[in-house]
Amino acid sequence: MSEDHPSLLDGAIWPPENTKLFGHGDAEAFLAQSYRSGKGHHALLMEGPSGIGKATLAFRFANHVLSHPDPASAPEFLADPDPNSSVSRQITSGASHNLLHLARPVDEKTGKVKSAITVDEVRRAGRFFSQTSGTGNWRIVIIDPADDMNRSAANAILKILEEPPKRALFLLISHAPGKLLPTIRSRCLPLKLSPLGDEALHSALAHLGVEDDPALLASANGSVGEALKLVNYGGGEIISAYNEVLSLQGPSARKAMHRLADALTGKDNDTIFDFFSTHIGDDLMGRAKAAAMAGQVAQAERLSRLHSDIIERLTVSDAYNLDRKQTILGILGDIKQPGP
Repeated sequence: MSEDHPSLLDGAIWPPENTKLFGHGDAEAFLAQSYRSGKGHHALLMEGPSGIGKATLAFRFANHVLSHPDPASAPEFLADPDPNSSVSRQITSGASHNLLHLARPVDEKTGKVKSAITVDEVRRAGRFFSQTSGTGNWRIVIIDPADDMNRSAANAILKILEEPPKRALFLLISHAPGKLLPTIRSRCLPLKLSPLGDEALHSALAHLGVEDDPALLASANGSVGEALKLVNYGGGEIISAYNEVLSLQGPSARKAMHRLADALTGKDNDTIFDFFSTHIGDDLMGRAKAAAMAGQVAQAERLSRLHSDIIERLTVSDAYNLDRKQTILGILGDIKQPGP
């Protein structure tokens, strides 16, 4: 993690500073044409899996709008941002008076990123609009990701979305749009982004100086973020340890479960813990789909219910700061239970 940007993965480029985007040419073309028409929506919901470039696209579009404030004379495409332009320098330094980036704040006591975007963060948007309302420039708010807003924050941003200021643009990033209030989703134009294909993922990793291979491309599921976790955070070893747990029985399985739980709950292991949480969710849903395709309806239903239960338990564990090791051991035990 970066000291300046605690949520940034090792090996990644901070989205405001990233001048390259791979695999989302159609989305870029849509944004450029929509803006140039002068009929673009005031709020966009950029949906898609984590780590595929949604934040980079949001800042890329924001740079385009602020560099070309008159839609009619804007280019028909989104060019790579010029890092030497005044707009780019202001955006990357966080000094732009026309762009506000809302994300989970850092807890001053612990130095760690908080678990949610709070209402105090969203209130910054209100002050942002009031302070710049007389300039006549575009004012852009990026919420990254909007899924992380707690209930109070979500209600506060909803009020602004219901009566947006003139020349205001909201770019909401979402890894799981189902977590958002339906009323927020209804006030946004959805822009769905897909995982990267192998060629785009290869190019994106090469841009970061990461050497890949077919196994890495297959395991990353089209996500640069997942690839970095596999390469720089021991994600591959965690997957192997998880598969070992599933393959063993009796005392050997219990020992393997404890080894995996210890690896996931060490100091500053939030990133790999989140990676593991995502992996077991994907694994369970993949197994449920396979069971359903094979006509094993009862097994498919069991795995689907288990998936929902595990997601809820992980959420509760995080919200109440419960013992992660015990949570992991309980989850692994449930996953290993034989089906009906």
